[in-house]
Amino acid sequence: MSAKHVGIAGIVLAAVAWVITIPPFEVRGMVPSVVLAVVAVLAGAWSIAGGERKLGSEAIVVALFAVAGAAASVNSATGTLESVFTWSALVAATLRYATPLLFGALGGLISESSGVINVGLEGMMLMGCFWGVYGADLLGSWVWGLVVASVAGGLLALIHAFFSVHLRANQIVSGFGINFLALGITGYFLEYHYGPNGTPLNISMIPNVKIPGIQHVGFFGTAFGSANLMTWIGIALVPALTFFLFRTRGGLRLRSVGEKPRAADTVGVSVFRIRYAAVVASGVFAALGGAYLSVGFVGSFSNDMTNGRGFIALAAMIFGKWKPWGALWACLLFGFGSAMSDRVSGVNSTLGTLFEALPYVLTLVAVAGLVGRSRAPAADGLPYVRE
Repeated sequence: MSAKHVGIAGIVLAAVAWVITIPPFEVRGMVPSVVLAVVAVLAGAWSIAGGERKLGSEAIVVALFAVAGAAASVNSATGTLESVFTWSALVAATLRYATPLLFGALGGLISESSGVINVGLEGMMLMGCFWGVYGADLLGSWVWGLVVASVAGGLLALIHAFFSVHLRANQIVSGFGINFLALGITGYFLEYHYGPNGTPLNISMIPNVKIPGIQHVGFFGTAFGSANLMTWIGIALVPALTFFLFRTRGGLRLRSVGEKPRAADTVGVSVFRIRYAAVVASGVFAALGGAYLSVGFVGSFSNDMTNGRGFIALAAMIFGKWKPWGALWACLLFGFGSAMSDRVSGVNSTLGTLFEALPYVLTLVAVAGLVGRSRAPAADGLPYVRE
């Protein structure tokens, strides 16, 4: 067996060391978990000795976390464990929390595939949050709310595109500037239009999709039977965007601009036009994710309600190796972290406060590259100067 396979086996064993202590298994002793974790550490050490240092290190780290998780599970009451690990409710919550991240990650993917880093996803999501509520309130329909949110996100992205593409400004600085601009715009218009009372609570909300046949079928009914419309749209966008990027002429041109812009320009592809379009599209996607937060999930708007989700979406895109399916799985992982913190808070507020940091810890781990090395588009972040 190769060092790579041994490292993968170590990671799997480490995960099992914790999984056996939670429902439905609920092993109430530490010995099996410790034994599995020790074997995982040995597998990691073997993998490192065989040249797979990254994979072996991951196995050891996962084993250490698994022992800590197993200890927490064993020392918790059975009722508490069953309350937290109600898997159907956890899956449903994971989908809810992953939805805005998925729209943001897909938006970032489109922008960075063209070679423009979009750190402004946070601000574009925040614009979608406010203007989605405002549009739904003013025009009386969540559909118009999504339209207004998309326009607001696209216009903010256009500003980022102008500075990044046309003026060739530092894209990181421009993105952070966009975030602060969005914070000021949404805060001002919230106060101007709604005052101290805040947004109304009776706005038109994005509906849930009730799937006939499984809505009342145990696990599947609770987990998938009434997910929000935006959740299904986001999931459907993943194969659609994959097809566009890798099977169409437009996707090939977009990726060529992000990889070899000078070669693309030589054969007549407009680098500036494609980058402008990609950044604006990323703003629309991010704003739709923000609109889901306010019009589909919470039903209101508050200052800075995105709470760093744009940055988590950016991390999910990196974790997913700049591919739509990878971004989906990364968003589900981060969504699971948020769902876990939400469930834990319901039974233990003190421990729940600690678990609230879990999505951000996962973000740091992803960006640091512990879970795998990602390769960005070759021209990502590099302004193009036409000769």
